Amino acid sequence: MSLEGRVAIVTGGSRGIGSGISLALAKAGANVVICFRRDEAAAKDTVIQIEAMGSKALAFQADVSDSGKVRELVAKTVETFGKIDILVNNAGIASRGNYIGDTDVNEAHRVMNVHVFGAFHFVQSVLPFMRKQERGDIHFISSVAAVQCQPGHAPYAMAKASLEAMAKVLAKEELPNNIRVNVVALGLVETEMGSRLVKATTGQQIEDIHHRMPFGRICQPADVGNLCAFLCSDEGGYISGHVIYLDGGIWQPIT
Repeated sequence: MSLEGRVAIVTGGSRGIGSGISLALAKAGANVVICFRRDEAAAKDTVIQIEAMGSKALAFQADVSDSGKVRELVAKTVETFGKIDILVNNAGIASRGNYIGDTDVNEAHRVMNVHVFGAFHFVQSVLPFMRKQERGDIHFISSVAAVQCQPGHAPYAMAKASLEAMAKVLAKEELPNNIRVNVVALGLVETEMGSRLVKATTGQQIEDIHHRMPFGRICQPADVGNLCAFLCSDEGGYISGHVIYLDGGIWQPIT
């Protein structure tokens, strides 16, 4: 499974799930541009790890909801590496957890601007470059929240559902241009955000619930990265337009 010579952009790529994706793509041979918003130290650390694998890396600070900064990042990527082969729309934020009747509309806009319009800006910016190449891959990182639709999670669920709809339309539109588009929908992943979620909903520490999860462990960022690397490889070259659930088999969507 080789991504040798390919160039990837990973949004939210400095920590947690994004770091796991960045490292897995680099391990398979890709050069990686990490888009980060705040944690410069984490971004630099991920760059160091990627370079230790023999791949090249670049960290770029940008708010994905700022279309101008997105275009600047994409231009810097092309200037540095000459092309863009892979885009992973991973950047996301949590919602405040109120019921719809108690949710300020600005909260909904805040969450949608990052998850949906952030990805929209990146897609529009990379497509002119991907269309010139033999192959492109675009991934959207979603969540089972988009189909579980739990009370108190409306802005987040709305955003992820919109993201998945965008991906499905994009997959059909860009098929003639040899661009594969897929969604990776996650259950619980062991990250800082996952830890806060477990603490808020159960009062427990995340390490205390491994035994209750499929296969005796919680999904790791590396699991997400390995799936993304496979989908971008020759072995995953006939997969497009799908939502792939990475949750150990807990969630089964209604069909």
